[in-house]
Amino acid sequence: MSTQQYDAIVVGSGISGGWAAKELTEKGMKVLLLERGRNLEHIKDYVNANKDAWEFPHRGLMPTQEMLQQYPVLKRDYPLNETVLDLWVKDKESPYTETKPFSWFRGYQVGGRSLMWGRQSYRFNKWDFEANAKEGIGVDWPIRYEDMAPWYSYAEKFAGIQGSLEGLDVLPDGDFMPAMDMNIVEKDVAAKIKKHYKSQRHMFIGRSANITQPHHDRTNCQYRNRCWRGCPFGAYFSTQSATLPAAMKTGNLTLRPFSIVTQVNYDKNTKKTTGVEVLDATDNKTYTFQAKIIFLCASAFNSTWILMNSANDIWPEGLGSSSGELGHNVMDHHFRCGANGRVEGFADKYEYGRRPTGIYIPRFRNVYDDKRDYVRGFGYQGGAGRGRGAQVAEFTIGADLKESLSVPSDNWGMGIMGFGEVLPYHENKISLNRNMKDKWGLPVLDMDVEIKDNEKKMRQDMMNDAAEMLSAAGVKEVNTYDYGYEFGMGIHEMGTARMGRDPKTSVLNGNNQVWDAPNVFVTDGACMTSASCVNPSLTYMAMTARAADYAVSELKKGNL
Repeated sequence: MSTQQYDAIVVGSGISGGWAAKELTEKGMKVLLLERGRNLEHIKDYVNANKDAWEFPHRGLMPTQEMLQQYPVLKRDYPLNETVLDLWVKDKESPYTETKPFSWFRGYQVGGRSLMWGRQSYRFNKWDFEANAKEGIGVDWPIRYEDMAPWYSYAEKFAGIQGSLEGLDVLPDGDFMPAMDMNIVEKDVAAKIKKHYKSQRHMFIGRSANITQPHHDRTNCQYRNRCWRGCPFGAYFSTQSATLPAAMKTGNLTLRPFSIVTQVNYDKNTKKTTGVEVLDATDNKTYTFQAKIIFLCASAFNSTWILMNSANDIWPEGLGSSSGELGHNVMDHHFRCGANGRVEGFADKYEYGRRPTGIYIPRFRNVYDDKRDYVRGFGYQGGAGRGRGAQVAEFTIGADLKESLSVPSDNWGMGIMGFGEVLPYHENKISLNRNMKDKWGLPVLDMDVEIKDNEKKMRQDMMNDAAEMLSAAGVKEVNTYDYGYEFGMGIHEMGTARMGRDPKTSVLNGNNQVWDAPNVFVTDGACMTSASCVNPSLTYMAMTARAADYAVSELKKGNL
């Protein structure tokens, strides 16, 4: 066992870990960035980025029987795809158990899921930080929108977020790059929704971390929409395209892949942690690394797994468990329900390029004077498009088939899908299952999580409101759908080490410090006190930058 000393250790290299590495190194700290998976170099290792459909054995369409057998979890939804199969965790190497069904889709490599994320980037609004306290749900956030606003701006300016300024309280504007454009059908539907609802409902381009003009050393989006294969232009925000190059540029970063952090070492005399133990995934040897501060950014559940596996004689349930809340209050966003239909009158209009974002309709339920029989709300994502190919039975082979497929279909389609907030229920929890081990002999997580009546009631509105809006906009043959939601499918796992104002009811304080060990910071999804209904990644970026600034300041004052 060898020991090395650093100023800071960052565990995990995804969105939060990349930001922590950037911020800490730029402030002069010598940082060790630990990633449990392989290294994956920008551009060079995007092996499928420039392939066309016909270059994949199965055209990137249906998974094979072998894939279905090897990926029993991944097959539950869209991530099982041969074009990106090497970016997702092998289910059988890293299993988990399910007291209740949970679809856990993970990416273990440098960059984590920052390489595959949907890039939708929205700020929480002022009500999101106040709702728990006002409604008596969970615990109060220890921060407010005003605390986060400058850090949202800071994150947006560096990451590069395209979007339009709308002036809405429910979805605050940010520091945006020029927005991408809605297509002609989307603009028509948006105008009709706005008119019908007297400007009380809004539809505009989805705000996404795709740059629309050159930014730092990154080239603007080329409208290929192959983002999750890795972008050789660096047009979308990822660890590889943005934060890792910035951290490396300082000369203060050491990146160590294949490093599974098994525990945080705690000194009960100083009441601080001294470093971490690492199991090398290649040689199965244990290494110890020491640092003054530690940032856990391994993704929500893995950061909590590390805290749980760091049990000692003071906290037998894990570091940070003194409140009894470690592992509890799991959240996600429930979705997979909405409405779609057919749009007439645009048969002579075409689309050009492959835009990497859709439309967004911000929350309108339970805001201002609207009151429902549930709390919180939902937003919509979706878009309009048109298919190709004349449906003529005789055109089944040869040149006639190819020619028919090059002709746009007569009608456009328009669809919107709801994304709803899940409340932080104490009984929704994860825990260590020491009866099952992964490939490296480590205990796995057990999932005991489900949606409840509040979310089920919300789903009815998510379908009915979608159908009502599309019908009001003149969409024909509108159908509602509910494909069924299983916890985890949103890939927005949150909670399990929540922030709060009281060490008796929360794991972290308002600066993301573990109450039980103030030189440990958790800034990924584990820290979330509530979920809002918007995608959370931008909040992770801002939260991490804010916590890093505080950590370095406190370290210089001698308080850590």
